[in-house]
Amino acid sequence: MRRIAVVGAGQAGLQLALGLVADGCEVTLVAERTPEQVRGGRVLSTQAMFGPALRIEAAAGLDLWTDEAPSVASVDAALVAPPATRVLEFTMPLDEPARSVDQRIKLARWLELLAERGGRVEYRSLDRAGLHALARRHELTVVAAGRGELAGIFERNAARSPFDRPQRALSCLYAHGVGSPDPAAGPRARMHALPGLGELYLQPALTRSGPCDILLWEALPGSPLDAFGDGPEVGVQLDRIRTLLAEYLPWEAEHWRDAEPTDAGAGLWGAVTPTVRRPVAELGSGVDAVHVLGLGDAVVVNDPITGQGANGAARAADAYRQAIREHGDAPFTADWMCRTAERFWQQHARHTVEFTAAMLTMPDHLQGVFAAAAEYPAVARRLANTYAEPSDHAAWLATPELTTAYLSSIGK
Repeated sequence: MRRIAVVGAGQAGLQLALGLVADGCEVTLVAERTPEQVRGGRVLSTQAMFGPALRIEAAAGLDLWTDEAPSVASVDAALVAPPATRVLEFTMPLDEPARSVDQRIKLARWLELLAERGGRVEYRSLDRAGLHALARRHELTVVAAGRGELAGIFERNAARSPFDRPQRALSCLYAHGVGSPDPAAGPRARMHALPGLGELYLQPALTRSGPCDILLWEALPGSPLDAFGDGPEVGVQLDRIRTLLAEYLPWEAEHWRDAEPTDAGAGLWGAVTPTVRRPVAELGSGVDAVHVLGLGDAVVVNDPITGQGANGAARAADAYRQAIREHGDAPFTADWMCRTAERFWQQHARHTVEFTAAMLTMPDHLQGVFAAAAEYPAVARRLANTYAEPSDHAAWLATPELTTAYLSSIGK
């Protein structure tokens, strides 16, 4: 029985730990917060999960909210120019529905499930010395903590990190009572691009108190949408949201007239510097030296503009689980760790980084794709499903030449 430690109780860490327990490994997971603390805390993300990631959860027996979470089959997109004018509008259908489950629900239940299924859970904080001691007691230690001191043990890979500062200021709120543009159409996500200001995303979700809507501002730093840097309490945050909607998206302001925060912890603010780190770190020296393997946000951090965070975490955890299973009884060397992480980078993670960077910078040829999507349903469908399968970015969005060739093939 392999002895494996996992540090971090987010999507990636918990999913990997649960999968390894199912595979017969002796697993110790180190988490900073108990299930009760997670459930009662502040929201953690927007976590829209697309079809491929949902299928991974289903195969692992972890899709516990399928019948409760709203199923989103399409995204309504609009390009909005001042003063509050919708220049382009189109619908992007998804081949497989997406869902969003408040991670406070998901991660708390998964922590309980891990203990129920025989995993060992230690609730404590770890510094570098504590991680070194943990790694010396296990055959393999995987670090899935993307924040704080432990994230800093993995060196930034400058060649793969497209930015050195945040590209958006973020503000997220979970709310009840949000109206729908077309109630008969069923749950739909909405995306608004406001050139020079940023983007607004709205998506149905499931939270502790039932179905809700999540609003996410992706504000260009210093723009009028960048209005939440002081971390306001949720009532003040909602008031500012209403003010911005009234000025820039008045049709959405109507839907938010009767909205209320789902709970006192329903708001989240901050900024993310998209970063890629080297996936293996050495702790100690000489005979005491050990290597640890990074997973999820500990290695690849994307801005949420393309919704890749939870999806990439699910796919990374699944890839690492398969690699561990295939490795049999062989030792987990630093070389094996590097090869495992590089395989996932080449197959998936690099595409999420490139796709996200393109959406943040919006080069001319990508602007042309949005214009074509408003005219050609096939373009709108392919664009929607590139969010679900970002490796398709390399096939048609990565260069102006690829985009021109694709658009020409459909008669554009």
